[in-house]
Amino acid sequence: MELIDIPKGYWVSCVRKINDPDKMATYGKLAGPAIVAAGGKVLARGVASASYEAGLKERTVLIEFESVAAAMACHDSPAYQAALKAFDGGAERDLRIIEALK
Repeated sequence: MELIDIPKGYWVSCVRKINDPDKMATYGKLAGPAIVAAGGKVLARGVASASYEAGLKERTVLIEFESVAAAMACHDSPAYQAALKAFDGGAERDLRIIEALK
C-alpha cells in the first residue's frame, strides 16, 4: 500500500489594526482551543521583528495543520465560527490558508 504524501496547510493571519482589545481577547480565548482541537499548532505569533518592502510591522500568526483541508475544516468548524462571531470587527485582519511546498 502506497502512502500518500499530503502537504501541510498553514494559516497566515496578519492584523493591521486592533479596533477593540476586549473583542480580540475574547476571540483569543475561544479561537485557541478551537484551533488546537482541530490539530492546529501555532508556530509563530507576534509583531514582526523586522519589516521590509512595504514596511508593515503588523501582528502576524502562523499556524500549521496536517493539510489545507484540515485548516479549512477548522475555520469552518462551529467552535471557530463562535470565535469569529465574538471577534465581530475587533480588528482589521487578513487570514489566508496556504499549502506547504512538497
